[in-house]
Amino acid sequence: MTGQADDWRRRFREPILRSAIRATGPGDAELVVEVGMHGVRTSVWTPATGEVHEIPGLEGNILHPVLTPDARRVLVHVDDNGSEVGHVWAYGVDGEPPVDLTPDLVPYGLRGLATDRAGRTTVLTTSDDDGYALVCVGEGGPRVLYHSTSEAWYGLVSADGTVVSVNTTDDNPGIRRFALTVLDVATGERIAVLSDGETGPVTGVQFSPTNGDQRILATTERSGFARPVIWDPVSGTRVDVDAPELSGELIALDWSDDGEYVLAVHVDVGVHRIYEYAVGTRELSRLSHPDGAYFKPDVSSPRPLIWASHYGPGTEIRLLRQRFDRPLEILRLDRASGEVVVWPQGGPVDRSVGPLRSVMVDSLDGTPVQLWVATPPRAEGPVPFVVRIHGGPNLVSIDGYNPKGMAWLEEGFGYAAVNYRGSVTFGRRFREGFWGAPGEAELEDIEACVQWLVAEGIAREDAVFISGESYGGFLTLLSLGKRPRLFAGGLAFVALADWALAYEDMHPSLKLPWKHFLGATPEVEAVHRRRSPLTYVHNVRAPLLMSQATSDTRTTPRQASEYVRRLRAAGGDVLLTWFDGGHETTSTPSMVHDQELMTELARRAMRGERWDEYEPR
Repeated sequence: MTGQADDWRRRFREPILRSAIRATGPGDAELVVEVGMHGVRTSVWTPATGEVHEIPGLEGNILHPVLTPDARRVLVHVDDNGSEVGHVWAYGVDGEPPVDLTPDLVPYGLRGLATDRAGRTTVLTTSDDDGYALVCVGEGGPRVLYHSTSEAWYGLVSADGTVVSVNTTDDNPGIRRFALTVLDVATGERIAVLSDGETGPVTGVQFSPTNGDQRILATTERSGFARPVIWDPVSGTRVDVDAPELSGELIALDWSDDGEYVLAVHVDVGVHRIYEYAVGTRELSRLSHPDGAYFKPDVSSPRPLIWASHYGPGTEIRLLRQRFDRPLEILRLDRASGEVVVWPQGGPVDRSVGPLRSVMVDSLDGTPVQLWVATPPRAEGPVPFVVRIHGGPNLVSIDGYNPKGMAWLEEGFGYAAVNYRGSVTFGRRFREGFWGAPGEAELEDIEACVQWLVAEGIAREDAVFISGESYGGFLTLLSLGKRPRLFAGGLAFVALADWALAYEDMHPSLKLPWKHFLGATPEVEAVHRRRSPLTYVHNVRAPLLMSQATSDTRTTPRQASEYVRRLRAAGGDVLLTWFDGGHETTSTPSMVHDQELMTELARRAMRGERWDEYEPR
């Protein structure tokens, strides 16, 4: 390896901050999650003193913990080797023995986890073979407040623990557009439902932080784009932040401790801008801040955001910021002084590669598609390119820290990330653009972006590689089968290869939305065949890497093995690797290993060498 090639590994030698989430409550403590050489490290950070206290006993695949308001316990969904099926346990911050909060329940997937501001009431949104449930854990043990065979996500609880909310589809049967349902904790009775009809989904963000105030901050899409709304389920009053002067989405993130302000991010063509809404005066103001990304959405996890900017105590705003060339950091913004300082002190900006630039590309049918693009330093003329396809599909590629993307640039490859139809933050119509026909509009978007890169003279037409994880892996396989001459190779991680086999084995909480996304019940074999990469395996001409997990309940092992078997039988060049665990890798050494393998395989393809003859170390 050259000295330059070793440079990109330096970014993985220090822990990478994954998230910082403030505990719900009157105090001020942040739960910090880092990914490093030995896996995930979870700590409690006290901003007032700067103290960082690592929590013992939480090593391993702990990706979505919640800190209790008193900062004495961490709530964690403990599963079997990354299977995402298990129970929520409470771990003592100082090493006290963990306690199972729901010992009598069957193992479940977790789709929401929240506490009130006193820590007396915890609300779990669960899923299992019988459907979705909202489980209240408090005095007297767990109680099921709500159950449905329709989807339910992200239960929240009021500051005083008297009412709860959950995003439900009961009022829109057969349509994956949520309404916000509010229930009484004592009785389980439904208090009210906020819905903007079939075309206007509403989802909860956070209850008012003031005891006795049952108003809830939510997101509505009645205009077709996300906007904040403040709703009182008791009186029925609502205040909409319509912001007609803003194109794109305005996404609510947090409510200040005094209930006087709401923090939101305006997203337009992928670019983030921070706004603050004064509840009393109904004034929306843009805040001054450096460029970068200020939140990152998630999907199929206990929180809708992996990390997000939020309020601290008093007038303080904590802006969590990332950029392609800058790891996640916390900026302290004080409304009174307007001062912005890095807190804690962030690392230096890595200007050796990047930055990303946002461009809009017309898809094959004219739909505008956002594309992030970066070229290697001192590039002259077309270069080999890697086109990354995010998972989800209801996720999004942001201008966020990406050491793998920077590694490609240092190795002389260009790097691009496509926000295809199905991506969030571009409006409801775009997000739902794949409904009923997964893989059709997305492949048009991907093809148009590749054509743009080549036409611009920055990508070599014979050396464009496609890479993706999960649903991005599905689109990688589908592209190789339905656009066989577009790519020089495919790099697929935890990919979905066949809908029929995957549906049989996947976690119950995923079956319901996928029946809707596919546009038919799983019994309709013709739909599964038409939408599955396995159907087009005989068309594949480019070499393929498939890396799969042994305990994955989303993109399951059996369907991946069958795809590889069929591709090999058809004479395809495929390298299959396995890793122990679930749907995500959780250490920097595994990231380095994956990047080294991908780089070597891409170079082998350009030399005309087969991938299935390569033996990874």
